[in-house]
Amino acid sequence: MGLFSWIILGLLSGALARLMMPEVYTAGLFATTILGIVGALVGGFIGSLLGIGSVTGLNLGSIFLSVIGAFVVLFLFIKFRGR
Repeated sequence: MGLFSWIILGLLSGALARLMMPEVYTAGLFATTILGIVGALVGGFIGSLLGIGSVTGLNLGSIFLSVIGAFVVLFLFIKFRGR
């Protein structure tokens, strides 16, 4: 995937992860995009480990995996930031 695709995928997955937990995590567009890009990497890694696929582009499977990854990253960020 190209850089532009990762940015778009990161923006989508970060925004969807924020919608799941809006009262817990409030940040700007840049932080949401970074969260989504890291989430896409984590989601792709988790999907590869489980054998269900990886993040390959802007398709529903990749968006689903990246949102799951962004949710995991957001959960861990909130968990460790609270300490």
